[in-house]
Amino acid sequence: MDHSLGPVLRRVALIRPVSNAKTKSAREFAERLGHDFAEPGILERALTHASYTAGRTKSVRDYERLEFLGDRVLGLVVAELLFRLYPDANEGDLAPRLNALVRKETCAEVAEHLDLGAYLRLGPGEATAGGRKKAAILANACEAVIAALYLDGGLDVARGFIERYWADYLKTVSVTPKDSKSALQEWAQGRSLPPPVYEETERTGPDHAPSFCVRVTVEGFPPAAGEGTSKRAAEQAAAEAFLAARNTTP
Repeated sequence: MDHSLGPVLRRVALIRPVSNAKTKSAREFAERLGHDFAEPGILERALTHASYTAGRTKSVRDYERLEFLGDRVLGLVVAELLFRLYPDANEGDLAPRLNALVRKETCAEVAEHLDLGAYLRLGPGEATAGGRKKAAILANACEAVIAALYLDGGLDVARGFIERYWADYLKTVSVTPKDSKSALQEWAQGRSLPPPVYEETERTGPDHAPSFCVRVTVEGFPPAAGEGTSKRAAEQAAAEAFLAARNTTP
């Protein structure tokens, strides 16, 4: 099995988005992915939002289970790529890079590059509400597509997709990012301010794939909010947003 990182080190040529005028077919999306699905139905399911299944037969299923699997496949492949790219890095260096690469925001950006929203099957209400452009839906569907590639073509096919569309992101985390919460703590201490206060404001999504929203407040400054798939990730995102608003990077 060829584990060459050549594709990882080449810059991705992003696909030009197609029109969002109407929902595109799963077959068209398979062509964009460059994979001939032995079971086309699995990709169709990966593109099916829960809102589309309302009132339909039980044979029409949404992408939630695939999303669960795709998240794990993405984590495994990215962890392997980082392990090979940074042979001298320890776990403390690799973990924040992994978190940055598999977070929902990154998946949503990849989905946007693929214009995945144009291919989603949404219920009328969700479609009218702009569901094709919602970051949370795009991120979840992207993970489901990874699962569909994995189940239909195996790990090598899923790895090829991830290597292609995560190549540039792998480059951007070549330097270990500093912990945003620690950076904000130091920022507040340097100004003799009380420690930042984090508050969970919302939790959505199924138990196996929750989404958290956290607000951080520093005395005397407007609060900032962040989202993540764990409370800690949401706190990090909130701290990062606060620092970005002050033109400060971790």
